[in-house]
Formats: sequence, structure tokens, C-alpha cells
Amino acid sequence: MNKQDAKVRIEKLREAINRYRYEQHVLDALSISEGALDALKHELYTLEQEYPDLITKDSPTQRVAGVAMEGFKKVRHEVPMRSIEDVFSREEAEAWLARIQKLSSANFDFFAELKLDGLAVSIVYQDGELVEASTRGDGMIGEDVTHNVRTVEAVPLVLRTPEEKEVNAFLKKHHGKLDEKRVRDFFSQPSFPKKGRDDSGRGGRIEIRGEIYLTRKQLELINKLQEKRGEPLYANPRNTAAGTIRQLDPSIVAERKLSFFGYSLISDIGFTTHEQAHEVLTLLGFPQNPANRYCKNLDDVEKLFAEIGKKREKLPYWIDGIVVNVNDDALFESLGVVGKTARACIAWKFPAEQVTTVVREVEVSVGRTGALTPVAIMDPVQVAGTTVSRASLHNQDEIDRLDVRIGDTVIIEKAGDIIPKVIKVLTELRTGKEKKFKMPAKCPICDSAVTRVEGEVATMCTNKNCFAQEVARILHMSGRMSADINGLGDKIVEQLVQTGLVHEPADLFELSKGDFLSLEGFAEKSAQKLFDEIQSKREIAYPRFLYALGIRHVGEETARDLAKAFTKYDDFVTASEEELQNVEGIGEVVAKAIREYFEDKQDSARAERLHKAMKIHYEKPRAAGGKLEGTTWVLTGTLETMSRDDAKVLIRNLGGDISESVSKLTSFVVAGDKAGSKLEKAQKLGVPVLDEQAFLKKMK
Repeated sequence: MNKQDAKVRIEKLREAINRYRYEQHVLDALSISEGALDALKHELYTLEQEYPDLITKDSPTQRVAGVAMEGFKKVRHEVPMRSIEDVFSREEAEAWLARIQKLSSANFDFFAELKLDGLAVSIVYQDGELVEASTRGDGMIGEDVTHNVRTVEAVPLVLRTPEEKEVNAFLKKHHGKLDEKRVRDFFSQPSFPKKGRDDSGRGGRIEIRGEIYLTRKQLELINKLQEKRGEPLYANPRNTAAGTIRQLDPSIVAERKLSFFGYSLISDIGFTTHEQAHEVLTLLGFPQNPANRYCKNLDDVEKLFAEIGKKREKLPYWIDGIVVNVNDDALFESLGVVGKTARACIAWKFPAEQVTTVVREVEVSVGRTGALTPVAIMDPVQVAGTTVSRASLHNQDEIDRLDVRIGDTVIIEKAGDIIPKVIKVLTELRTGKEKKFKMPAKCPICDSAVTRVEGEVATMCTNKNCFAQEVARILHMSGRMSADINGLGDKIVEQLVQTGLVHEPADLFELSKGDFLSLEGFAEKSAQKLFDEIQSKREIAYPRFLYALGIRHVGEETARDLAKAFTKYDDFVTASEEELQNVEGIGEVVAKAIREYFEDKQDSARAERLHKAMKIHYEKPRAAGGKLEGTTWVLTGTLETMSRDDAKVLIRNLGGDISESVSKLTSFVVAGDKAGSKLEKAQKLGVPVLDEQAFLKKMK
């Protein structure tokens, strides 16, 4: 075959393969066998290898890039990828509807979609070609995973040009409910989508959002391959999908055959409802979940919820509920946002899953302060989409309250991402062979004696040089709220302690690059990088330093209160228990723990060494008379435009105070995404609650 004939054949093959891709992934009705489709792909690949100058970046053969990437760059979303408020009952769904009805007198109808247990992604097309794909990240900034998303067969590399009869049918169905001229103009461009143009005037930029997910069958195949390779099996489909899409080698991603459902079209082309957007996505070549549907009212939504709940386990993929959207786009936007959550949609989740399993053993872990925590080791069991085999039992009092024994059959519960917990023991299933558990008399790590602090539930290891405590103290000091040393994870710290290179936090600053090279997994570049990172974190803000010391009961806000009361570190070290209790928010227990810390020779020596190794940055005294002077603020949930730390700095700079707990003395509570019990308490006490927008207005 000469080059000209090859060019014609290649173009025909690409057109056919793209058409069959649409049949397979969008219509779920492949008109030829998968073997025949594979043969067409192979022929195309062979011809392109013979004539490499005829390869185009949108060719079906270019889904897999052969070279692994070095890392992922950051991508800022032009429109934030918002999270969704969870509800777990009809009553909670009705409460949501009542809230939004107070904001608008419009008639509400809905579009409901199955909520897949996968990974949300944003995919951008420019002039019809896939140019960028990114993860949700924190909602504002995600990671560029374009190379990997290109390997997902269900994602078109080039937007599909719909047939005229399809466009006519779409317009006829929604006649009078959309801007027909704009929609027709969009679809009827002579070389659509090359000259497609959205309302913003940015040319043919179209953004699609959807869910990358794994089917049950594909996870089984992946695990068979893992088992053959002697590697750990995967249990959680969401984590497996997320971990796969963040692989640096796209060929591994292609091997795992991820799937995709589109659920949102960000670019405005003239449609007016969420239902219409889903139909447009189908026309453009994106698979849609066939169970998604228009719902006239909340009764229809509940019917879908019940229907899906009954066949949930038989679906070819995992779901954890349905997403309910206000169908009218203009109404959706007018309802606005609270924190990172759009008011106009909810995730109606299936109830917290409860399953039974057997407690086979109770292990005890040791934290930085020496506190022993019992952990139930159970027969692995699937609950809420994950395999669970461990659950914290917290302390001896909790074990006694539940009467948990080794060998017991227990009920465990897990809702969404919440840590599993033992909620009940099925005592009627006991055989008499079950064994009671008592906290050990000696530390399971260092074999030292343990003691129980009078008036507290904690059992403590008495050996301050315990390996587990050393590791935990170093991790605490290097953590995000302390020195914030990036790249210093658990395994590295364990190696450092095991080899004797480090025994306490101050030792980190005495390490050389050569010390890291002596550890497993380090090369010249990585050793230099971590060495430089540690040395760059010698300077630390005073409140962070107090928190980094790891004193019992001294959390982030307590450390800041102490820094404000004792403006120099030496004053804090020598403060009496009475002086400590004079600080607002510091009670007898905390004051006693601080004094005991500095009166202990080992603890005080560690603190002094760390003090000498680091340079404390003292904040300038705050000027009196700020606009927020005399007010106390509590922050809960996640903010969209700034971190909570930044918000706290903003409040303090204007004279306000921060508290970690809500009381009648609290002036304002700022509630971001996934605000919890603090928000509920504020509402009960009548404390004013501000969303992020209202908060920022007060800061001006």
C-alpha cells in the first residue's frame, strides 16, 4: 500500500473506530465483536508505524503515551469543583428542599444521578480536541492527569459531531425550553467541533466533568493480576481508581481499563436545564448512566432512591447514593453557595452500613505521649465500599462498656469515609471460648511498665525512650501544624530511629545528606532534597513551636493562647501552674500537664535542644483597637478561598480572638464545607453563623 492509499485507509479506520467507540461506551450496543474492533485498532496501529508522519494526536492509537511522567503539575479550575451536602433520609431531603424554597418561590423539579464511588475529573476540549484533564483536588486547584485520562476508552479524544436528525430530535423534545438558535448554531458549525464557540467568546473551549470509576469485574481482573505478581490486593474501588489515575506511567493506567460517566457540561451553549446538559453530553460522545432520570418532585426522587437501593449490589459498579440537582440551571445558580457546597444539590446517601465480623485479636498501639490505644483486629469484611479489618476500641473503659471480647461476633458501622467503629457485641453468639481483654501491664513496644493516670482513661507507657513514642514525637514535630517538613513520612522516620540516626526531634537538624543516603530508597537527588527541606524549616512561628513540643493536651489553639499570654518562650517554661491557669481556656488538667512536662528531665532536655536547634519567630504584638476587638470566633469545616489558618490570621490581625469550642460567649461561627458538631451547637445556642461570603464581607 502506497502512502496516499495508506492515508485514505487510516482516515477511514479512525472514523470507524471512533464510531464503534461511541456504540460501545455511550450506546452500550457495539454492532461488531470486540475482537473485530481490536483488529481494526491493530491495523490502524500497523499502518501508522509504517507511515509515522501520518500519526495525529487525536488518533485512537495515541491514548497511551509510552514514557512515564515525572510528576503532576497543578491546574486551577476556572469554575470551582464543588462538594455536595450529604443527607441520609427523606426528612433530611425535605429539610433541604424547605431551605431552598425559602430563597425562591419558583417551582422546583430535579434531575437525579447515581453517585458513583469513583474520582471526579474535569476534561477540557479546545476546538474539539482533548487538551487537558485534571482531578478535583481541593475544588479550586487539581492535578493535571491528561496523559492518564487519554487512556480511558470511554473518554473521547475528539468530540463527536452529532447527526442532524439527532440535533433535530433534541430540539423538538425541548422546544420552547432552550435557546434553539444558539444550540443549533453550536452543533451546525461547518467543521464542528473545530469552530465550536461558547458564550464566553473563548473560542471552542468546552469543559466536561464526570466520574472516573472501576467496574466490579475490572477490579476482580486487576486483583488477579496483583495476586499473580505477588502484590497486595485492592479492596476499595474509589481509592484504586484514584491511585490508578495518579500513576506516573500511563501504560499502567491503560492496563487497568478505567471507565467514565459524564455528568456536567460547564460551557454554556444555550441549554437551560441539567437534564438537557446530560443529553448534550451524549450527543458529544460521553457515556451517561442509564439510571439517571428527570424527577418532577421529591416523591419521584425517593422512588428512584428506593429502586436503586434494591438493586445496588447487582449493579456493575459501586455507588453510595444518588445526587439530586435542581433541574433549572438559572434557579440552580441563583441559590448560590455555602462554603464549598452549592445549595441547589444534595447527595442522598444510603444509610450507614452495618455488617458483622469476628474480633480475632486486640493489638495495642503507642502514641507520642505514651498513651496506649487498643485496636480490634477483625476478619476482613466489606462495608461501605471498603474492606475493613481494624477498628479502634479507644481505651479500657470503652472495651468494658461494650464488653468486647476476643472471639466475639460484633456489629461494625461505617458511614461514607468515617472510620469504622464497633457498635455492638452479639453476645447470643458466644460459645464460651471468648477471652476478655485487659490492657497490658507492660508496653507492647518496649516492654516497660505502664500506668494509668488518676482521673483519666488513658493507659501510659512509662518509658520516654520507647521506640513508638520517639517515632510519633518526630512525626508530630515535623507535621503540617508544626514545622511542616514535607517528605518526612512514617517509613523514613522509622528507619531513622531504627538505625540510631535520630531519637528526638532536634536530631533531625543534625542529619547530613550522607545520613539519608545510608537509608533504603534514597538516591543523591532525593537525599539532597529532604536534607534541604529540613534545614529550610529551622525557623518557626512561636505558637507552632509550642505545639511542636508535643505536650499532652496542648493543641493548636491552646498553643496560640499560651503564646499570646507568655510572649517569650523562657516565660512560658518557668510559668507556675497558677499562672498557666490564669490564661483563658487553660484549666487545671492542661496546666498540670505543662508543668509535668517541664519538670520531667528528659522532656525538658528535649525541649531545650529543639529550642536551640530552631529559630523562633515571635509575632509582633497586635495593635489595640482593631474592628474585631472583643469578639471571639470559631471556625468549622473547610473554606474555599483560604485555609482556616489564613482565616484565623485575618481575624487576629483585626483584633478578634479564636476559640476551638462554641459557647454562649462566642461572637460568630464561620461554617465552611462539611461543618460538623460546632455548627449544630451554634444553632442550638443561637450564636450567629456566617458562611464564607458573609465572613469575607465582615473582614473588609
